[in-house]
Amino acid sequence: MPTASRVLVPVSPRDGYVPIRDYAAIGDGRTIALVARDGAIDWLCLPDLDSPSVFAAMLDTEGGGRFVLSPAVPFEAERRYLPDTNVLETTFTTAAGTVRVTDAMALPGSGLTSGRELVRRVEGVAGEVAMRWSVEPRFGYAGWRTRIERRAGVPVATSRSQAMAVRCWDAGDPELRPDAIEGRFTSVAGSEALLALCVTHGEPLVMPARRELEDRLHATIEYWRRWADGRRYDGPWREAVVRSALALKLLIFSPSGAIAAAGTTSLPEAPGGERNWDYRYSWVRDSTFSLDALVRLGCSSEATSFFWWLLHASQLTHPRLRVLYRLNGGARAPERELPLEGYRHASPVRIGNEAADQLQLDVFGHLLATASLYCDSGGELDRDTARRLAGTADLVCRVWREPDSGIWEVRGEPRHYTESKMMCWVALVRAVALADAGRIPGRGAETWRREAEAIRAFIEERCWSNELRSYVRSAGERDLDASLLLGVLMGYPDDHGRLGATTKRVAEVLADGPLVHRYLAEDGLPGTEGAFLPCSFWLVDALARLGHVEEAAARMEELERLANDVGLYAEEIDPNTGEFLGNFPQGLVYLALVNAAVTLEDAER
Repeated sequence: MPTASRVLVPVSPRDGYVPIRDYAAIGDGRTIALVARDGAIDWLCLPDLDSPSVFAAMLDTEGGGRFVLSPAVPFEAERRYLPDTNVLETTFTTAAGTVRVTDAMALPGSGLTSGRELVRRVEGVAGEVAMRWSVEPRFGYAGWRTRIERRAGVPVATSRSQAMAVRCWDAGDPELRPDAIEGRFTSVAGSEALLALCVTHGEPLVMPARRELEDRLHATIEYWRRWADGRRYDGPWREAVVRSALALKLLIFSPSGAIAAAGTTSLPEAPGGERNWDYRYSWVRDSTFSLDALVRLGCSSEATSFFWWLLHASQLTHPRLRVLYRLNGGARAPERELPLEGYRHASPVRIGNEAADQLQLDVFGHLLATASLYCDSGGELDRDTARRLAGTADLVCRVWREPDSGIWEVRGEPRHYTESKMMCWVALVRAVALADAGRIPGRGAETWRREAEAIRAFIEERCWSNELRSYVRSAGERDLDASLLLGVLMGYPDDHGRLGATTKRVAEVLADGPLVHRYLAEDGLPGTEGAFLPCSFWLVDALARLGHVEEAAARMEELERLANDVGLYAEEIDPNTGEFLGNFPQGLVYLALVNAAVTLEDAER
């Protein structure tokens, strides 16, 4: 299992960018830090996950900023998450000794705390190890002026309304440079040093004592273990499912309940390419998978919080739905480019996402399906929400005939995408079921039924290829698309075995071993991309639902082995090299993994 792997891997001195596969994520429910295998924190946005970065060496190795902590001599590194936590442990071995570093974003506890606290504990295990550390803050995506000074003897970096104190004990005397705070010390067997970044945004800066930080570190470890212990899954894939649940929890923005699609922006989907997008928002298309996975895992409070965040955010744009919303519920995400180099020179580096302004018809199906799941799990709708959902169904009846940009946000001419039409059918059928159950007003139910039949007729007549024996990407095309698998997952009718035949064709044409490409057709952008991991797990899920349990289980085993050494995935993988591509960690991957694992367990029974 990936999270049990503790293979020693030599780490050479940093020369440019490290593989995305070499990162692990830590977080506190508000933001995420990415820690490289060599001990450098190369990505951290403050105060929130979608705020400007303070460390962005992942996107600009020279000028982005980072927090280095590692031996000052050649070393090997092995790492793991402490069992059932999002706390990272890295063990560095040198010729002279061994040292263990524990990294956590501390969760708020009792007493006066900073807005965000990143804690790094260094324990001497054996011999002596010369250690070095360097905090190199570059606020505002490396675009804001930073001042470094001492306050009451404590090194502090400030920029605009943000302040960062560097607290250290037994980690050498900090030296202040114009652009960094640095230190060196020797770790010996039995010793323990502590480093912490204490950050505030528009509030007084807190200087916690060592004991307070240590207590919050221990409390953070215990919190994660209690949370993981409460997950409702005991099947054959438990280790992968629990790690996925913990990764998902990192992406839940606790002040609102929104689930970020990923923790990063602009990590390329192709080496050196321009398919670089900002995923630090919450996508409506992920909502059904989110609620389904959270309910299946026994995360009732997270499921409820997410559902009502989605309903409140979408109220701002009713009856229309945005493709994505900000984590605070805002509807605007204007896209612009930053003057950063880009991961391994992949440019441009973008923040914001203009896909928010696209028409994607599938989002209506996901909203109504999410509401149906919420009600099936015991939730109640208030009168205003019920009326609004009925209004959404009315809107679908008016707009389903329009071409759209599709689930993959293709930046070309709109088309009649098959999956979009299927999800419009889902929207109306779920609306009818909600009305029949007395959950939403049913005045338009007959119209919804009639239009659902019209949608299905369109799909069967214009989106099926007798020659290919498969549904196709869009009406009149001959190309396949892995999003067609959602027909199986979302309950589109399969009276004539067409979904089974389509699933078979997707596996034949779009799969490369256990990995599945979204599509192979033109999409209006130069270059190509890797295999898309959510689609790879969707194929497992679809096969299991269609009764091909052995094939589904075999694919699941292969996919599980493709995680990195701490059990995490990026959004894509290069099938030829195994290289991680795209934003990291990506929530839809873990949602698809959890749902596939639960479906497989149910099917194997």
